[in-house]
Amino acid sequence: MDYQVEPQALKDHVILVTGAGAGIGKQAAMSYAEHGATVILLGKTVNKLEATFDEIVAAGFPEPAIVPLDLKGASKQNYLDMVDTIEQEYGRLDGILHNASLLGMIGPFEHIEEDSFDDLMQVNVKAELLMTQAALPLLRKAPQGRVVFTSSTVGHSGRALWGAYAISKFATEGMMQVLADEMSITNVRINAINPGATRTNMRAQAYPAEDANMLKTPLELMPLYLYLMSAESQDINGQCIDAQPKR
Repeated sequence: MDYQVEPQALKDHVILVTGAGAGIGKQAAMSYAEHGATVILLGKTVNKLEATFDEIVAAGFPEPAIVPLDLKGASKQNYLDMVDTIEQEYGRLDGILHNASLLGMIGPFEHIEEDSFDDLMQVNVKAELLMTQAALPLLRKAPQGRVVFTSSTVGHSGRALWGAYAISKFATEGMMQVLADEMSITNVRINAINPGATRTNMRAQAYPAEDANMLKTPLELMPLYLYLMSAESQDINGQCIDAQPKR
């Protein structure tokens, strides 16, 4: 499908992007800002968020905000406070891109460690649930509220050795579907993206011997990320869309 949006499709929108310091999250933040959005950059590494901030400002796009937060240690109250601050500063929240994830260990099911599993489910699933719960009152007020989760090919079909990461992405897709069904009578649309093999640090961690130059860049995936955050996607709800369906 050819995903296209207007150059200022996100003008005056306020969009929260998690994992905005690198990879797909950084590029999504840049692309949303390029299309008119004020982007809230959330991540655990301040200098990476500052680099994204500086690039957005240097490009002449709307000035973003930075929220340093480690999802592994964040509490429900942290998310409620964050949303209160967003409402006070901007008066609105139009979208969330849940991009931040942990990969965990690639290895046999019987070797999944409890502590690692807990950390991964905390970041990949529970943090997204609590953040979205906190944000829903504001998202419902938006003309076209949007939540976009990030899944994986191993979140569609389980694969040997992908352990806790695959389990977390199955959970993510299930959460997306439940929320999408509940939001179907509102203007809020809930979907997920499976980015596929993309030139990111996480991909390199999972496939260290792979030639990264053969992979698509985050920028090449952005038409879908823009489409699902824009008014053009009003008829799309409860879907996990493969960004690279032919791979």
